[in-house]
Amino acid sequence: MVAIRPAQTTDLEAISALDARLTGSDKPAYWQEMLAPERHFLVAETDKGALAGFIAGEVRAWEFGQPAAGWVFAIQIDPKLRQRGVGSALFDVLVARFKQEGVTRVRTLVDRKDHLILSFFRAQGMVAGPSLQLDKELP
Repeated sequence: MVAIRPAQTTDLEAISALDARLTGSDKPAYWQEMLAPERHFLVAETDKGALAGFIAGEVRAWEFGQPAAGWVFAIQIDPKLRQRGVGSALFDVLVARFKQEGVTRVRTLVDRKDHLILSFFRAQGMVAGPSLQLDKELP
C-alpha cells in the first residue's frame, strides 16, 4: 500500500525525475509551480519512502462560462507500481479535496491517442465532457 500526502519541496527532484523518465521532457520549473497554495499537489509514497506517483490539480472556473470544476493537470505512476491502485488512490484523494471546495465536477484534458491514460480516467468514471478542444498549429 501507499501513503498519500501533500507534495513538498523535497519531493520535487523525484517528481521531476519520474516525469522526465516517462515523458522524455525535464520540466522542474513546472513542478515547482504546482506547489502554489491554490493547487492540490499530492504524492503517493511506498512504505519504504520511495515515490510511487503523484497527481496535481486545482479548482478553476473555466474561461468560457463553465461553472467551477476540479481540474486534473497531471498524474504519473511509477510503471513498476501500476495496476496496484496507486493512481486510483491519488485520484480519490484529489476528488475528495475538490468536493471540500464545493465543486461537483472533475475535468481533465487527454491526448485521444494516449490509450493508457484514457483507460485510467474512464476507469475512474470519467466520460467525454461538454467542451470541445480546438487546436491550431502555429507556423
